[in-house]
Amino acid sequence: LMMAGHGLGKTMDLFQGKHDFPDPLGIGPLPSLILAVSAEFVCALLVVVGFKTRWAAIPVVITMLVAVFVFHANDGWEVKEFPLLYAVAFLALAFTGAGKYSLDGRLSRKRSYR
Repeated sequence: LMMAGHGLGKTMDLFQGKHDFPDPLGIGPLPSLILAVSAEFVCALLVVVGFKTRWAAIPVVITMLVAVFVFHANDGWEVKEFPLLYAVAFLALAFTGAGKYSLDGRLSRKRSYR
């Protein structure tokens, strides 16, 4: 859901040259967009396929926390709730890792047989 609902649109904006993206950290609109695309599309895709899941979940957590506490700092709970739910879900994946049917699980089984 993160990749399709949030990351895909930002990825399309990046490749179409639409770089008028919010700059909540003061690093510029283009670097902010690149970081958001990296987290919301690339890292979310890695989590979906279960590759480097623990590492891939961390940028998504950071991005969602920036969305909640910086970009939406003055908004109400109804706006902050959704990115917080994403942050908690990806934080859980960062701690637990992928399941046994993921690429991580498959790769670790292959290493354990050597």
